[in-house]
This record gives sequence, structure tokens and C-alpha cells, in this order.
Amino acid sequence: MKPSLHFIVLAIACWSSLGHAEDEQVSAAPEIATARVLGDLPDGTPPPPEPAKPGFIIPTADILESAIHEHDGRKIIVRKIAPIELPPPPMAEPPLGKTSPALQARIAAFRANHPIVEMIRVGATVYRSKESAPRTLVNYWPDGAEKPVTLWSSADFSLLSGFASFTGSGGETRSLMMTWSTLYIDGMSRLHKELGSPYIAPNIPEFPPGKATFVITSGNPTVESLVTIQSLHDLYNNEYQKLKAAYDSREQARLQQEAELKAHPLKPKDIILNYWFTDSSDQRTKGGAR
Repeated sequence: MKPSLHFIVLAIACWSSLGHAEDEQVSAAPEIATARVLGDLPDGTPPPPEPAKPGFIIPTADILESAIHEHDGRKIIVRKIAPIELPPPPMAEPPLGKTSPALQARIAAFRANHPIVEMIRVGATVYRSKESAPRTLVNYWPDGAEKPVTLWSSADFSLLSGFASFTGSGGETRSLMMTWSTLYIDGMSRLHKELGSPYIAPNIPEFPPGKATFVITSGNPTVESLVTIQSLHDLYNNEYQKLKAAYDSREQARLQQEAELKAHPLKPKDIILNYWFTDSSDQRTKGGAR
């Protein structure tokens, strides 16, 4: 672990010295960018209802046959109806060659409206205990890497959820794709005790109080990878109150929704299946024509 930690200090020191060298070449220091979330954070407020879709109404005279089946507390109504005229399928456009000017123009327009941003792929397990603050075991997959960079962080990575993109520490736009889970150490210890086998908790490093930091445990990260990992921690430290408030609101809304569903469980809706034959001479069975 010591060589990895030494590499972190050396890499960040080099990065910092490069920044100071650039500052010396200008008369005034440039404005320092800070990591921020882009867009609004979801707080559990339900989205506005979608506009009602037009109903699919079949005139009674066009219902040729009807059968009702009961299944799991709902009715499944199968109806044979008079044929409905459907528009012909659209004709597919001929494929464009890779060197086609039209295709190149489309690609250029797409790239102009969708600039390439770094995709940060992360898997995180948040360890919680009554005796200590949350600690997160993180696997970060740099682009093109065969193995992840593994690290322990004093940040609660469950708060880094609910958004897709953010501004990095250097002002660049980054996107985050993260899967995360929570492991309760106290609960695991009780469960293993009941099963007669002791729970061996992971060896979580000590972190200083204050802002969230991290310790690399494996993966030999590059300087670019360290900058990316640091950007996530800068984002966490800068936006902690905002991230925490949004997460707590989402959790409260989730618990309220679960309680509402428990008190008033949803009733299964009836289903209506309509079918028709496009050719009156077709002798297929109903089962194959639905």
C-alpha cells in the first residue's frame, strides 16, 4: 500500500507544480474552476403527469368474438375484431457509404451538438457502521484499462447518485456511470454470529477528519486517472450539502411511497387483447394470431 500512496503524493505534487509553472507565465492567475453538478438533482418529487393518450376504442359492431379469462385477480379479455387498415411501413433509406459527404456532414453535426466527454465508470460499496462514518470501496475503470483502480474513500459514494454529468475540477465536463450498494457491518456481524461463523470485516484504512480523501490500494493509476478520482472527491466536498439534501429527500419519498403501497396495494388492471386476420382465408388458430 505504501508504494501506491507514495505514487499518489508524487503524481499530485507533479500536477500541482505544473499548475504553478503555468501561473508564473501570466501576469494574473486564471480563475480556478470548481467541480459542480450539472443540472438539477432529483429530490424525490414526482414528475408531472404525462398527457393522456388517446384511447383505442373499438365500435361494438366491429367486435366479432370475445372471451374473458380470469388470472391473478384480473380479467384478460381476448377479442377478435374486424380488420383495421394500417399504413404501409416506411421505406428504408439506402445506406450511405463511409466516405459519403452526406454521412460525414451528419457525423460532424452530431459531434458539434454532442461533444465527447469522459465517461467515468465506477462500482462502489458503501460500508456503514454505528462506530464509524461511512467508508466506500471503489473500483474505477479507466478507458482502455484491463483492470480497475481500487481505492478506499472517506466519501459516502451513495450521495454521488441521481445525476449523470458534472463539471470537473479543471472545468471539463465529465459523465458518471456508477453502480453502488450498501453493506451494513453491524448487521453482517449479527448474521454471521447467528450462523456460528465470525464476520471478517475489511481492513478499512484510517482517514483524517475533514474533507473526503482516498487511498489507492491497487491498479497502478496514471496521472490522468488520479485527476479523475480527485475530481469526484472535489465534487463531493464542494456539493456535499446539496448532494446530501437531495439524497435524504429521495429516501424520504421512497419510504413514503412504500408505506402508501403497503397500506393501499395496487389492484391489477384488466387487460384487453384485440386481434384480427389480414386475410379471411387464413386458417391459423387464434393462439397464433394474437
